[in-house]
Amino acid sequence: MSTLIQVLAIITGLTLVSVGLLEAFAYKNPRLYPIFLIKPEDTGAVRLWTVNVGFYNIVWGLFGIAGVVIANSGDVATGRTIVAMMCIAHAILGAVLVISEPRLWLSGIGQAFLPAIILWLMFAA
Repeated sequence: MSTLIQVLAIITGLTLVSVGLLEAFAYKNPRLYPIFLIKPEDTGAVRLWTVNVGFYNIVWGLFGIAGVVIANSGDVATGRTIVAMMCIAHAILGAVLVISEPRLWLSGIGQAFLPAIILWLMFAA
């Protein structure tokens, strides 16, 4: 894996972990209501999905970071595969977000953009 791919994978992983932490633990923050498309009275109803989606993102982000670490530890094929899986998942999930809730198009693009770039760099060469 090139240095550029590794840097982008780490950025993607850290972004997923950061967003996951917000989703899992800060969904009650009024500043985040527009991002989650919720109202103050909805926080109890959305707790289950925000916490679960948050932890999905945290785990996927940690996988991406682990893939880079594994690749740099000598098992390049395994590390590359793990990074590719993170990217494939989030490229698809970003598209699903845009299709399922068009108002979240910017979030969907944000979720899919770097993973798609990483995949292109990995497989276009």
